[in-house]
Amino acid sequence: MQTAAKSVVITESSWEESVSAWMDGEDSDDILPSLLSKEGRQTWDTYHLIGDSLRNSDLALTPSAAFQARLARALDAELPIVAAPRRRSPLRVGLSGLAVAAAVATVAWVAQPYLTGAPSTEVRVLADASMPASASDDSGLRDYLEAHRQMAGPSAVRQVSFDVGAGR
Repeated sequence: MQTAAKSVVITESSWEESVSAWMDGEDSDDILPSLLSKEGRQTWDTYHLIGDSLRNSDLALTPSAAFQARLARALDAELPIVAAPRRRSPLRVGLSGLAVAAAVATVAWVAQPYLTGAPSTEVRVLADASMPASASDDSGLRDYLEAHRQMAGPSAVRQVSFDVGAGR
């Protein structure tokens, strides 16, 4: 089914576009049998001539002064393309202002606890490692937990120092 779709694309596009895509490595179809025709050979030669003249300025033809004058007159005679002025919708202006206000309110809401400077009085304790849950725990576990607390400190978050060798 995939090859059928590719053949439809090739027949819809022009022969020159297919050759150009094949030379650029974009098309994987085998168009070599089509290049053996007279039209195929002329197209192939033309594309190679274009590539050679783009790579080497000695092969490119310089246009004459008469050609440049005709081209300038033709460009001057063309009608300018004028785009219609953009109309700003009041709904769009209102919604963009509403979006900015919502963004500012969100930042203020998130930053509010940090800006007040008041420490939060609520402290949640998920687990207390200072005292075992049952009296049947051995003293080895208690000693282990105490040694861990002394090494880690009172907080689960360790302070980081950027001084070389300070934490060793």
